[in-house]
Amino acid sequence: MDREEIKKIIPHREPMLLIDEVELTDGTSVGKYTVRGDEWFLQGHFPDNPVVPGVVLCEMLGQSACLLLEQNSGRITPYLTGLDNVKFRNKVVPGDTVVFKSKVKKIKKIFYFIKGEGYVNGKLCLSGEFSFAIIRD
Repeated sequence: MDREEIKKIIPHREPMLLIDEVELTDGTSVGKYTVRGDEWFLQGHFPDNPVVPGVVLCEMLGQSACLLLEQNSGRITPYLTGLDNVKFRNKVVPGDTVVFKSKVKKIKKIFYFIKGEGYVNGKLCLSGEFSFAIIRD
């Protein structure tokens, strides 16, 4: 699905919509985002050496993961409730396309527990476990 299809599922909009496309296959979400270099989060982080902040990478992975939850629920509002074991392995810079892979590990009522990773050119950049409360619109 492309950005317009993504907007039909999650409430994020520019400049906070941080996923370009997502493919849902066999219970796995694979999302992509290409860092253009003109994004708001690169302004001042760091001058003359822009690097995508870790918290923004977490948001990108979270948005990609939430699209996996849509499969049986229709339009949703996902609220991030926790981050565990988050690790940053390699930096992400303008021109990079980050590929995010996520899978639901557990569901407990409205809470979804997800494990995800982000890669650039096959190199692990981000990994972690996320939890979301899903509120139906």
